[in-house]
Parts: sequence; C-alpha cells; structure tokens
Amino acid sequence: MVVALNVTDDEHGGWAVLRVSGELDLMTSPVLRQRVHDVVAAGRHRLVLDLSEVLFCDSSGVGVLIATRRLIRSCQGRLCLILPARGAVDGSHVNRVLGALGVRRLFDVRPDLAAAVGEEPLSA
Repeated sequence: MVVALNVTDDEHGGWAVLRVSGELDLMTSPVLRQRVHDVVAAGRHRLVLDLSEVLFCDSSGVGVLIATRRLIRSCQGRLCLILPARGAVDGSHVNRVLGALGVRRLFDVRPDLAAAVGEEPLSA
C-alpha cells in the first residue's frame, strides 16, 4: 500500500501553517522541502509544521525537518512542530523518531496549533 504525502497551507495569527499528512520519506520529502522554501520565499518566516497526521517518517524526512530549522533560523524566524505526545497509536510517529535519534530537543515542539501560535518558544 502506497500512502502519498499531502501538504496543505493556511495562515493563523501571522504564522504560516503547513499541515502534513501521509508518509514523509525519500520519495515524498522533496514535496515538503519545496513547500517550505515557497513559504520562506514569500517572506513568511514564522512557520508551524503540523506533523500530527504523518504516519511514517524516515531519515529523509528528518533531514527535511533539520534543513527547515536551519533555513528558518537563518531568516531570524521561528519554527514550531506540532507533534502530539499521545494519539491514536500511542503518540506521533515523528515524535518517536525524533526522540530516538536524539534530535527532538532541537525543535520547539507543541501539542496543537493553539499552543504553537500562542506562546513564545520554550527554548531558543
């Protein structure tokens, strides 16, 4: 079974919001990378990536997330990831992958959109 990646964009309180669903892997990660670049090229430097509906993420997907962090930081912007701690199958797959790789601490992780756009980052 092949699960495609779907990325939709929105704006909420001055934040660009990309909602990602499906699988984030070698074949699909370039789609997310391009959407992030399009957002930044449009001058939007406060970005929320809602990854709560991502079913699978491999190293290519993690690479896109790290590259997104680097790009947003180079613009003096802010990046928040929405990664619920608990969910339908005991939490977000991406949350578990980032934790297992030891890179979750690099990101400002929030449980939902309200928390992502309504607070200052927990760490710089």
